[in-house]
Formats: sequence, structure tokens, C-alpha cells
Amino acid sequence: MKIDRLVSMIMLLLEKERVGAQELADQFEVSPRTIYRDIDTINMAGIPVHSVSGVGGGFEIMQQY
Repeated sequence: MKIDRLVSMIMLLLEKERVGAQELADQFEVSPRTIYRDIDTINMAGIPVHSVSGVGGGFEIMQQY
């Protein structure tokens, strides 16, 4: 269910400093494209998720939140 995945993603992002799209896709058994859509949904809900590109990159919730 999508809402379960979104809440789990938020909890995971709060626990870890940075998580890659492929790692999230593997954990939730969805495609990386679905993860990008979910991140957009989380952003629209008012939770500031920041993406970092390159080696060691991924998604993180902004520190001010």
C-alpha cells in the first residue's frame, strides 16, 4: 500500500542521514522511478526532502525539519 510505504520512507529518512534511491527501491520492492514519485509526494506533503547527487548521494530530510 502506498501510504504505508510513504510513512516507512519518512521514518527511514529520519533515522538515517542519507539513503539512495536504489537502496529504497530494493527495500520496498519497487522501481527507483516509484521512489522518485514517492519523494515528490512527501515533498508536497510539507516534509522537506533534499537530494544529493554523485557518489555517496541520495535523499535526506533537511536538518532544520
